[in-house]
Amino acid sequence: MTSDGLVLAGEHPEATRAQWRELVAGVLRKTGDVPDDVPVESLLTTRTYDGIDIAPLYTAEDADGATAGMPGLPPHTRGARPDGHIATGWDVRQRHADPGTTPATLLADLEHGVSSLWLVAGESGIPIGRLGDVLADVYLDLAPVTLDAGPEFADAAAELLRVHADKGVPAAETRGSLGADPIGHQARTGTAPDLRAAAALAADAAGFPNLRVITVDGLPFHDAGGSDAQELGAAIAAGVAYLRALTGAGLSAERAAQQLEFRFAATADQFLTIAKLRAARRLWARVAEVSGFTAAQRQHAVTATAMLSKRDPWVNMLRATLGCFGAGVGGADAVTVLPFDAAIGLPDAFSRRIARNTQAVLLDESRLAGVIDPAGGSWYVEKLTDDLARAAWAWFTEIERAGGVVAALDSGLVAERLAETWERRRDNLAHRRDALTGISEFPNLGEKPVERPAAPPAPTGGLPVVRYGQDFEALRDRADRALAESGARPTVFLATLGPVAAHTARATFAANLFQAGGFQTPDAGAADAATAAERFAASGAAIACLCASDRTYAADAADAIAALRAAGAAKVLLAGKPSDAYAVDGFVHVGCDALGVLRQTHDDLGVPA
Repeated sequence: MTSDGLVLAGEHPEATRAQWRELVAGVLRKTGDVPDDVPVESLLTTRTYDGIDIAPLYTAEDADGATAGMPGLPPHTRGARPDGHIATGWDVRQRHADPGTTPATLLADLEHGVSSLWLVAGESGIPIGRLGDVLADVYLDLAPVTLDAGPEFADAAAELLRVHADKGVPAAETRGSLGADPIGHQARTGTAPDLRAAAALAADAAGFPNLRVITVDGLPFHDAGGSDAQELGAAIAAGVAYLRALTGAGLSAERAAQQLEFRFAATADQFLTIAKLRAARRLWARVAEVSGFTAAQRQHAVTATAMLSKRDPWVNMLRATLGCFGAGVGGADAVTVLPFDAAIGLPDAFSRRIARNTQAVLLDESRLAGVIDPAGGSWYVEKLTDDLARAAWAWFTEIERAGGVVAALDSGLVAERLAETWERRRDNLAHRRDALTGISEFPNLGEKPVERPAAPPAPTGGLPVVRYGQDFEALRDRADRALAESGARPTVFLATLGPVAAHTARATFAANLFQAGGFQTPDAGAADAATAAERFAASGAAIACLCASDRTYAADAADAIAALRAAGAAKVLLAGKPSDAYAVDGFVHVGCDALGVLRQTHDDLGVPA
C-alpha cells in the first residue's frame, strides 16, 4: 500500500507456477487430450532454429544466472554506453547503392532525419570516381560516411579521405568507416580474402583517431538462411580474424578493436533481434577479456533483406518497423532501415522517405531511445540473451577449431551448416508454420506490381542469398506469366457445400492457400452437390476443391465427388484432414505442404514453369 492509497496487486494472493499450470491445463483439455505426465509448458513451447526453447511463461528462476551487468560496463549486455542513447538517439544511417546517386538525394536524407550515410561504391554501386561529386554538398564533419566497396576498399578509402582533405576536415574530426571487409567479400564470392591489405589500411589510418576501418559483416551469413546464433558466431569469428591481422600489423589489441564495426541483421522477430544484439556485445566482451582490451562492440543493425518480399511490398514497412524497434531496444549504435522496395530494385524517393521516417517515429514520437536498455530485467529477454550467447559461442569455438572463419568458409563448413538451417526454415515456410503475410498468407492477386529500375548486380559465387518468400513468389510469377500469355489465370474451383456459415471457414482457408500460388478461386456459393457440379462445369476450371463442414462431408461428400468428376473435374481435392473415407485426389489442411500442393496443381494444369 502506497501513501496515496493506490494498490498494485496488493489485494491479491501471490500466484504460483503450479496454479498457472492447472489453469492452462484446464483450457487445453477443452481443445484436446492433455496427458497427465506431460508438463503443460511443453505443449506451448516453440523452438528456434538454434534449438532454443521459447517457453510460454518466464519467472525470475528462469533468468537466474544470466550475465547482464550494468550499462556501459563489461560484459556490455545492457549497452555499450552507460547513458544508452538518451542524449542523441542512435545513428540513423541510410544506404545508397544507385550509380546515379546525386548530391540532392543525399541532402534530402540528411535534411530529414538521417545522421550518417552508407555508400556502396565500386562495381555494385556508386563509381569510386564519383564519390567527390556525390558528396559535394555534404558537411562531412557533421555527417559521417560508411563505405562498402567490396574488393575495391583501398581505392574507395583513398578517394573518401581525399574528399575529406579537399573539404578541410581535420583528421580528428573525420568519422565514419572505410568499410574494408575482405572476409565478408569471401563469404559472398568465395574469393580468398586479402587480410594484409585491410591491416595495412588500418595502419595507414592511424592518424584518424575517430575513423573506423573494418566492417565485420554478419549479413552474408543471415542472407544465406542462417540462424541468429550462426550469424553471431561467424561474425565473432571474423572479428577475431581481423584482430589477429591488425595486431600482426603492429596495432595494439585495443586500437585494433577500435577499428571494427559489426553489422547484424534485424528481423521482424523483435525479441530475437533484441537478444541477438545484447548477446553479441556479451560475446565480444568475452573476446576482449581474453585478449586484454576493454573496447565495447560497436553495432550497426540493418533490417534483414531475407525477410523482404517483392509481392505486396508494402508489408515490408511493417517488417522494417519491427526490425528497427528490435534494433533500437537491443542497443544498436547505428540502424539502417532498408526501403520497402529494396528487394525489387533501386528505391525511389518515397520509399527512402518512409525508411527514414520509420526511425524518426520510433525516436521522436515513441521516444524509444529515452530509456536505457528497456528490455533489461525481462526474464524472457535475459534468458533468451543468455541462451543465444551460449549457442553462438559454441558455433564460434567450432569455427575456431576448424582453423578460423577463413578456413571454415574455404572448407565448406560454414556453407554446410547454413544450408542445413535454410532447409529446415524452407520446410517450415512451405508448410506455412512460418507465415509470410501477403505471400503465403493473405495474398492479394489484384495488387498492382511495384516496378523499380534494376539495382547493380551484387557479388555472387560464395554463400547463397535467399529470401523467405522466394518459393511462393516464383509460383505467383508462374501464374502471372500464364495470365499474360493466355488471358486467363490458372483456376481452382471451390465446391462449397451447404450454407455459408457451414463452409466459409474451409473455403476461406482454401482460397487463401491457392491464391498464394497465383490461382483464382471462384466458388459455388451455398450449393448442394448437383448445383456445385453444375457451377464447376460453367467455370471452365479443371480442378475442384470441396469445402464444407465435417457433418456435410459425411452426408454429401461422396455424391459431390462423383458429380464433380462427371462434370469433368480432372482432380478433386478436399479441404480438411486426410481420411480414407473420401475418394479424392488430395487434401489441403492446416500444416499441409502448401508449397508442394501449389506446385503440383500448377503441373496438373500444365502451367509452364
